[in-house]
Amino acid sequence: MLTDLIHRLRALFARRTVEREIDEELRFHIERQAEAYERGGINRGEALRRARIDLGGLEQVKEEYRDALGVRLADELRWDLRLAARALAATPVVTSIVMLSLALVIGANTGVYSILNGLILRTLPVRDPARLVHVTDSVVTDGATRVRAWSYPAWDQIRQRTELFEASTAWSFVRFNLASGGEARLVDGMWADGGFFEALGVRAVIGRTFGIHDDQVNGGPNGPVAVISYGYWQREYGGAADVIGRTMRLTGVPFTIIGVTPQAFFGLEVGRTFDVIVPVRTEALIRDADSALDSASTNFLSIVARLRRDQSLESASAGLRHVQAEVRAATVGQWEKDTVDRYLTSPFTVVPAATGYSSLRRRYEGPLITIAVIVALVLLIGCVNVANLLLARAIGRRHEMSLRLALGATRWRIARQLLMESVLLSAAGAGLGLWFAAFIGPFLVRQLSTPTTVVFLDVSIDWRVLGFTLAIAAATSLLFGIAPALRASHVPPIDALKDHSRTTTESTRHRVMGWLVVVQVALSVILVVAAGLFIRSFIGLTNRPLGFEPDPVLVVVMDAQRTTAPPLERRPLYERAREAVRGLPGVADAAVSYLSPLGGGGFTPAVQIEHSGAPAVRVDREVFGNLVTAGWFTTYGTPVTVGRNFADDDRHGAPRVAIVNETFARELLGGDPIGRMITIFANTPRAISARVVGVSTDAIHGSPRERVPPTWYLPIAQFDVPEFPFPTARLSVRTSTEAPESLIRSIAAAIADVDPQLALTFRPLGSQLRASLTQDRLMAQLAGFLGALALVLATLGLYGVTSYAVTRRRTEIAIRLALGAAATRVAAQILTRVSILVGIGVAAGTAISLWASTLVGGLIYDLQPRDPATLVGAVLVLSCMAALAAWLPVRRAARMDPVAILRES
Repeated sequence: MLTDLIHRLRALFARRTVEREIDEELRFHIERQAEAYERGGINRGEALRRARIDLGGLEQVKEEYRDALGVRLADELRWDLRLAARALAATPVVTSIVMLSLALVIGANTGVYSILNGLILRTLPVRDPARLVHVTDSVVTDGATRVRAWSYPAWDQIRQRTELFEASTAWSFVRFNLASGGEARLVDGMWADGGFFEALGVRAVIGRTFGIHDDQVNGGPNGPVAVISYGYWQREYGGAADVIGRTMRLTGVPFTIIGVTPQAFFGLEVGRTFDVIVPVRTEALIRDADSALDSASTNFLSIVARLRRDQSLESASAGLRHVQAEVRAATVGQWEKDTVDRYLTSPFTVVPAATGYSSLRRRYEGPLITIAVIVALVLLIGCVNVANLLLARAIGRRHEMSLRLALGATRWRIARQLLMESVLLSAAGAGLGLWFAAFIGPFLVRQLSTPTTVVFLDVSIDWRVLGFTLAIAAATSLLFGIAPALRASHVPPIDALKDHSRTTTESTRHRVMGWLVVVQVALSVILVVAAGLFIRSFIGLTNRPLGFEPDPVLVVVMDAQRTTAPPLERRPLYERAREAVRGLPGVADAAVSYLSPLGGGGFTPAVQIEHSGAPAVRVDREVFGNLVTAGWFTTYGTPVTVGRNFADDDRHGAPRVAIVNETFARELLGGDPIGRMITIFANTPRAISARVVGVSTDAIHGSPRERVPPTWYLPIAQFDVPEFPFPTARLSVRTSTEAPESLIRSIAAAIADVDPQLALTFRPLGSQLRASLTQDRLMAQLAGFLGALALVLATLGLYGVTSYAVTRRRTEIAIRLALGAAATRVAAQILTRVSILVGIGVAAGTAISLWASTLVGGLIYDLQPRDPATLVGAVLVLSCMAALAAWLPVRRAARMDPVAILRES
């Protein structure tokens, strides 16, 4: 069998050699037979003639031999390919339209799939990623196990138990400041324990990686060391080989570069990459008094382990739970009793980590799958449109096909040639689609990035993406190629003798084209409805009242970790910076706060409400909280509608006061909120009690999609260490006449006069708002573009069918016009059939949309999935486009000269 296979492969790929060998073998047999005849006394010429007769026809023998080797089929396919190329070249306009349509829809599908592949399917670029697991507990969020963060003491307890796994490691994402003071120059970094690289099997391309001996508080034998990424090495050092041994200052601390990671390694968080990795215990060197290494209450590390080859997820989880009580008891933080109880009882577990951890995945998995479904529907519409074009083209070639049948060609041969044309078109479309996808994937990834967070995603073409594209090409070949091929192969041979025949086959094709238009219209309704929902949702978000004015506000993040100011002096330092900035020209007001709008965080697990004449009631409900200075509400344009604002007298030692928002007052206080006492249970050694002195309007603090939570505000001047160490604070600056960005230099100079060691990061609040709408903007743009593309394809398909109907009936229309029929009546008759097709398609599309729209309910804001206005708008838009597509050829038919048409006939 192997020998036979080798012979067949040689016949295909070494054709000339095989043909020469066949000729030599035939000559050998003829010579042998001729020599036998010559020994019988027959002369040479007659002997050769008889030898050839005995052997049979030489070409016939060669054909039989080629058939045995499978060469004949290859020859036929090669001829089919050549004829298909010539046929496509003969109709360049149709061929170009088909190829461009396929390139767009295949490129869009491949581009979206490459993002899904990079975000969800692609495994981490480490050794044997299938054996990696996340160590977490069984807290379930949105139906999935949450990968939680751990404190360093908890990690240290797990690290010491080497019998649990083959290897384990811990890491955390962090941003380091390369500047010594003033405006920060941030780089993306990672804390990682000393066994990080060994556990993952990652080697340095130059230099070395760090190990356990380097993971010390003050650095190992070589002092603090760092490993940089390949991208950072190329970008900042130009790929210089002498980068090893150089020093880089991270948040003011010098680190020696000892190695560069491989180009493919981006870390363990899909969607982000790093510039530098340092040992986690050097965190104490960088953060000094704010270090979290000894804090059992500060969770910042993700734990990843490598299973032994004989270890399963269940056995690993069981092993963890066996030591859980010891680990938990040794790492209880300073929390309230109910928090401690949950911590002690939540069971340990492990979950697969082959594809890494990704907050981006949780956020964009649903939207990307939705977009993938939408582009798949666009692909179907494109295929239907191409099928219609090829059907019309096949109808134009019916005489050619019937003539070939009359001359003896088999129906299979004709069908095969047409399928070969479809394969050529699909291959060309797939090739162009891959080229488009190479731009579409990175373009979409860039749209996910924001000024503060750059998304890194590997969307390169790998075997999955290539296989997906080939599968699409094969599917499209079948979808749009099989109908024309089957129809063309059933053309009656007698059609070759007819000049103007309208056969039953032609009428059947026309019906097929009509039903394909129905499918196009139905799918287009679905996509236009989806586009309308996402666009209206985005418009609703952009018009939502925020409760503050973002455009004139600049947020300055002040980091005091590397200043000489002790923790007790940080808050006064921030207030001095505020006063310095308030005096600048162009500054209307300024305020300091612990958090800023759109920044997230700040949720507390419970509050206790005092009721007059009754015991205080604890409410176990997450509420948002912030610490602010006087002037915070005027800086953001958020009015205090009841009671009073914070004053400069609300300082440390004075009675603690609070302002709550309208939602807090309505849902938790009820009645008159002024004078009520609230107690806040935060992650502090003791609860915080304050009396309500004012109510502000509701303002968004997280995503604009979220409802405004109950919110409390406390004066920042009433808090000092140990309650809040204030390593960082936000200075919000409201400008009066100029754009916020134009004041960055003067603000930086004013703060530098107060303390030049304060690290500053500037974030215009308007830019943050736009960044928070990235997902909704992207969904609206993509859905709108794809909906418009579907609309155009459906319109072209309808125009093509109507034009074909008019062309097919030119003689009939001319006769009717010549006999006195009104042009409007002729046009109405043609439009009636078009209206029926569109009506059926709209009805089917509407029914499907009513069902399918509920699947995207979680992705739209403040809009019902079955929104009547969106549905009616989609139907009207599609109907108008259909009317335009049908009106153009009908108008042309109504204006034709019947005499000229009849003369041509």
